Amino acid sequence: MHVVVNAAASVDGKLSNRRREQVEISGDEDFARVDRVRAENDAVLVGVGTVLADDPHLTVDGQSLRATRQADGRPANPARVVADSRGRTPTDARILDGAADTYVLVSEAAPENRIEALESAGATVVVAGADRVSFSEAFESLETCGVESVMVEGGGEVIFSLFEEGVADELRVYVGSIVIGGRDAPTLADGEGFVEEFPTLSLREVERLDDGVLLSYDVA
Repeated sequence: MHVVVNAAASVDGKLSNRRREQVEISGDEDFARVDRVRAENDAVLVGVGTVLADDPHLTVDGQSLRATRQADGRPANPARVVADSRGRTPTDARILDGAADTYVLVSEAAPENRIEALESAGATVVVAGADRVSFSEAFESLETCGVESVMVEGGGEVIFSLFEEGVADELRVYVGSIVIGGRDAPTLADGEGFVEEFPTLSLREVERLDDGVLLSYDVA
């Protein structure tokens, strides 16, 4: 599994404000880039917090990009994946509208009735991990379904977990010219944080987009 982590952050490393409301960090050039990255991958992954806060669709916007995928023998849209340890994804969420295959990753702690409800709503539920989702286990299961590459769009808890488990291969961060601030605002990598051993990155490319910069890293 090839895992590309993609995010847009303020210059102080925030993904949104302290109310966890969406903040416009990037512009049209970066939006188009994100759409291309979605189209390049087999799946797009977010955490349940993103689903609850934003109700994203996670499909490819560009008609030409969808057409290219279909010409290559792939579905018009990549699969949609939600990391949701307790199965909290609403059954009327937009990611369950049938526009693409949807996988919900849960832990063994997810209530059985929530698993049944998600399956009835059209999701394929993948159980991986005891108390929280184990991405290494979940990705092995997704590979058996033909998912060989995934673009991760957040949020901070998910991104931290991917680095903690050592399964991230690339990090692409658009840094917008804005300061958000707030000790309680979500950052690029939340979670418990690293204390002694820190993931290291190798800067591959720097590109100016809109009024900010795109930093592309390989994960060492």
